[in-house]
Amino acid sequence: MAEQISSGRPIILFDGMCVLCSGFIRCVLKLDKKDIFRFGLLQSENVRQLLQRYESNISRLTTIVLLEGERITVESDAVLRIARNLGGAWSLICLFIIIPKFLRDGVYRIISKHRYRLFGKRDVCMIPSPEILDKFI
Repeated sequence: MAEQISSGRPIILFDGMCVLCSGFIRCVLKLDKKDIFRFGLLQSENVRQLLQRYESNISRLTTIVLLEGERITVESDAVLRIARNLGGAWSLICLFIIIPKFLRDGVYRIISKHRYRLFGKRDVCMIPSPEILDKFI
């Protein structure tokens, strides 16, 4: 884990039991042609320990979290920064930045709150395949 964290690559943390979050990560994995991101499950003890360095109230971090160096980004800002890093047409998603943060995050929180009911929840966390295992912390 320490090697991947010190690599300086952005790390996307996510709820591995959430069907929506796991689907988003599968999409990022396919689009990440430049091998920019590393990934971690919020349910992992290693990730929980890592987050304690960044955030005192880690219980509020339940969906998508982006770690870039010493910076932690959450909610809609995290999704927009991830899209920007993917480049190409995906960076156009960043145009949503013109929507006031309180509105973007409000929609994000509503979806987040109801994500299990709307999209489903797995009984166990997403298990990375051997081909992508080295991308996970």
